[in-house]
Amino acid sequence: MTKNLILAAAMLLAGGAVVAQPKVIAHRGYWTAPESAQNSIASFTKADAIGVFGSEIDVWLTADDKLIVNHDRVYKGTDVNMEKSTAKEITAIVLPNGENIPTFDAYLKLVASKPDTRLILEMKSLSDYNREDLAAKKIVKQLKKYGVLDRTEIIAFSINACMAFKKLIPDTKIYYLNGDLAPKSIKKLGLSGIDYSMKVLRKNPEWVKQAHDLGLEVNVWTVDEEADMKYFIDLGVDYITTDYPERLQALLKK
Repeated sequence: MTKNLILAAAMLLAGGAVVAQPKVIAHRGYWTAPESAQNSIASFTKADAIGVFGSEIDVWLTADDKLIVNHDRVYKGTDVNMEKSTAKEITAIVLPNGENIPTFDAYLKLVASKPDTRLILEMKSLSDYNREDLAAKKIVKQLKKYGVLDRTEIIAFSINACMAFKKLIPDTKIYYLNGDLAPKSIKKLGLSGIDYSMKVLRKNPEWVKQAHDLGLEVNVWTVDEEADMKYFIDLGVDYITTDYPERLQALLKK
């Protein structure tokens, strides 16, 4: 028996346990870094450069059934609605760092070249279930095209979207965002876990243990202050999504 095995056995006999630290997710990429912007190509590059577990993006289906990467339904300072405008109209918008809003295709070309970082993909809720089903199919097709499905995790506020992905890619991790369902309901749906806001998990801290007891995982968003980071580390969540990933990384090293 090796020294490591002896140590592990001793810890178990003593009733000790090694608690895994939460993994770091860069919210909308590492957009708070210099020369970056939310959901930009640079934001994924910068997230990858600092070694986060995953980088999150938001994906919309446009009026002409194309996929683009952006968070808000209507881009600030414009009347461009992601679901009601064409991809050409949307990608003409210039982000604060000088990039244009990227197509999903362009984003995946970069993701494919950065194999160490997982893609945490939020599909935005759409105007009807048929469009959500179509978006899910198109997203999966592109993920397979670029060979990144095996390191992609899906998140959505829409239960319909979650279930559409579950039918298409049952072996991929899928998490629910809306915060209105207890872990037992998520388990019944066959999803991988809960991805809830700080407000929801502070109100229902027992959901973390309940989820773990059911074999589910827990992510919390968007955690930017050190005191909040410490709270959720102590609570035992599996992932923390933050706008300041290096702040969280430094805290986890202490």
